[in-house]
Amino acid sequence: MEHVAIMKKSWDLTKKILNGEKKIESRWYKAKHKPWDSIKKGEKIYFKDSGEPVRLMAEAGKVLQFSGLTPKKVKEILEKYGAADGIEKNKIHEFYERFRNSKYCLLVFLKNPREIRPFKINKAGFGMMSAWLTVGDINQIKR
Repeated sequence: MEHVAIMKKSWDLTKKILNGEKKIESRWYKAKHKPWDSIKKGEKIYFKDSGEPVRLMAEAGKVLQFSGLTPKKVKEILEKYGAADGIEKNKIHEFYERFRNSKYCLLVFLKNPREIRPFKINKAGFGMMSAWLTVGDINQIKR
């Protein structure tokens, strides 16, 4: 499978991936959503900032899934993996407040991030608010 991760543009996460500050992509949920149980080591992840074309690709390394989270466990995950997720130490509490009620957390370790020739995608059928798309072949949604 191949994946497209849509990032919040104002957080500059794609820049952090490229410059090595962000080595993990985390997804926090109250209910299971993609890519839960659908991403495996070695698969390609394409990244795009919201409203922008896809500009970056990385490979999935290790994938960790946590379920049945409590606020205490959320804090532990953020303290252990936050720096590798591109979160500055002084912002851990801010992210804790954002994710404290999450029940699921998915961590995807990123390998070999690199810029690629930009391309747009067609999100039809995925829902306008989808922040992660999973397809058999990226060419299925390239425009």
